Amino acid sequence: MKKIIFTDKAPAPIGPYNQAVLADNTLYISGQVAFIPGTDNLVLDNIEVETEQVMQNLKAILEAADMTFENVVKSTIFIMNMGDFARINSVYGKYFNEVTAPARETVQVATLPKNVNIEISMIAIK
Repeated sequence: MKKIIFTDKAPAPIGPYNQAVLADNTLYISGQVAFIPGTDNLVLDNIEVETEQVMQNLKAILEAADMTFENVVKSTIFIMNMGDFARINSVYGKYFNEVTAPARETVQVATLPKNVNIEISMIAIK
């Protein structure tokens, strides 16, 4: 069974997709960027602040599905500049226990929606 997950504590979708879909016990979270929930404003001050906003948006969606970062089994990080990897990783790493951290890939891309520097999607299991 498929259930749409939505929270006003995370940015509303800007296209024909949902924040997340729960299928049985698996949550598929759409890629999140650094929008401030309830606004059209992006947090682009620096890569650490931008990553922090993305992680807070993901946290809100996980909570809407009664989950935490401990439920995350897979993350995908899309970044504009691989030179930002260490700075992104330092923020991202604060949200996970290193022993139980999810599988992950990080991919440098040519461009991202709204010209942001980072987008992260996740898969979590109850």
